[in-house]
Amino acid sequence: MSYIVVCPLENIADVAEQHQCKRMISLMSPSHEFERPAQISPECHLHVGMNDINFDTAGLISPDEAHVASVIEFAQNWDQKNPLLIHCWFGVSRSPAAALLSSMAVKPEQNDHELANRLREASPSATPNRRIIEIGDKLLDRGGKLSQAVNSIGRGREASQGNPFILPLD
Repeated sequence: MSYIVVCPLENIADVAEQHQCKRMISLMSPSHEFERPAQISPECHLHVGMNDINFDTAGLISPDEAHVASVIEFAQNWDQKNPLLIHCWFGVSRSPAAALLSSMAVKPEQNDHELANRLREASPSATPNRRIIEIGDKLLDRGGKLSQAVNSIGRGREASQGNPFILPLD
């Protein structure tokens, strides 16, 4: 069984090695520079340049349909032989949202509320970015169910940074 592993930026090298990840999605501001773990080749790395906000503001970029579509497409092309690593700066908002969408992209038959509950169980501090979820709900044709499911788990526990966690695919 493969899975998605989510973590903050500072843990990507250790997490990639520990879980033998070969593919990675980075959700970071466009100007944020970081080093990709050696075992993840450039063609197996998606860097989505956006900020963790819900609307554009001076100098910052909010998630848009193209950003979210790229995450979904990357996940759909994942062979699931190794875990998929998804990270953002703190591992609390953008990466948990992308993990939910990636899981739904590869397993669309799953129940939205069960998926959101698995996320909450795996990470008490996860607070998925609402804009990413709303756009993904639309692109994945969930009819609002994924957005409702994420709203039902509420805001995560306060944390300055998330802990690495595993989101099982089922």
